[in-house]
Amino acid sequence: MQRRDWEQGILAQALLEAGDWQRLIRLAKGAIVQSVPDGRIAVVVAGGPTDPAMGGEAYWRAAERTDDEGMKKAVLGLLGYLLQRAPRSSDGILYHVFDRPEMWSDGFNCAPPFFSSMGLYDEALAQIDGYWRRLWDPDRRLLAHIWDDGARRLKRAEFWGVGNGWAAAGLTRVIRSLPPGRDEDRARLAAMAAELVDGCLAWQRADGLFHNVIDRPETFVETNLTQMLAFAIYEGIAGGWLPASYGAAADRMRAAARGRMDDFGFMQGVCGAPHFERPGIATEGQAFCILMESAGRKLA
Repeated sequence: MQRRDWEQGILAQALLEAGDWQRLIRLAKGAIVQSVPDGRIAVVVAGGPTDPAMGGEAYWRAAERTDDEGMKKAVLGLLGYLLQRAPRSSDGILYHVFDRPEMWSDGFNCAPPFFSSMGLYDEALAQIDGYWRRLWDPDRRLLAHIWDDGARRLKRAEFWGVGNGWAAAGLTRVIRSLPPGRDEDRARLAAMAAELVDGCLAWQRADGLFHNVIDRPETFVETNLTQMLAFAIYEGIAGGWLPASYGAAADRMRAAARGRMDDFGFMQGVCGAPHFERPGIATEGQAFCILMESAGRKLA
C-alpha cells in the first residue's frame, strides 16, 4: 500500500516489534531516501510536522542494527528538526499541522515515543502533558480529537476512536521506555493510560468492536481501535501496569479484529485511507494488526 510519512513510520514500528529486521531496514532506507532539507524523513506524501516521528524509534534501531552512519545522521536530523524547527505553542507543545496552531490526539504516538526512545524523557513527558491538558475529558474519560491553540478551544470535540487508540499506543510505548529511576513518571503515565483504556471499554460493542466516534452509535463500526487497545492492554499486562484480568478484554478484541481480515490479509472496516472518514483499509490498520499480534504473542 502507498505509505505517507506517518504510515511508513507506524509500519516500521510494527516490523520492529515483530522482529522483522530485513523489512524494517528496507523501510528505514526508503524513509531516508525521501528526506527533505529541514530534517524530516519519509516525506513522500507529507503529513504534519510530527508525523515523520511516528517511525523515529524504528528508524533509529535499524540504524543501530546496520551501523549505517548515513542512516544515523538522517534520524538525528529528524530529531533536531522536532527539537529546533517544528512549530510549537508558547508553552513548547508541538503542533500537528503546518498551517494552523492545532494539537491532535494522534500526536501522542508521534514525537513522545521517539523522544523517549532517544533518552529525552522530560521532553516526551512535556508533550504528553500538553496534549492531555487540552484534549482530556475527565467526565467521559476519553480524549477529544483536535484542539485549536489559537482560539483556545476544541476544534473537534468528538471522541474519535482511532485518535484515542493513537494515544493509548503512544502512552504505552513511552511507559515501557522509561528507565529505572523514573518510577513516579511511569506510575503517572500508567494511571493515565489505564483510565483511557477504561473509558474506551465502557463503549465497547457486544461484538468486541467500537464505533468510529466512540460514544456515537450512529457512526460506522470501526476495526482499528480494537487492535490499538489490544496492543496497549497486552503491553500493559506484560509491563505490570495493567492487571492480568484485562487480558480477557484484549483477547475478545483480538478475536473481533481477526474476524475482519479478508482472504488477502487486509484488515477491513478500519478507518480508511486516504481521508479516514469511512470504513476501508489503511496502512495503519495493517500495522496495528502486526502490533496487536506481536504484543499478544509476547505476552503468551
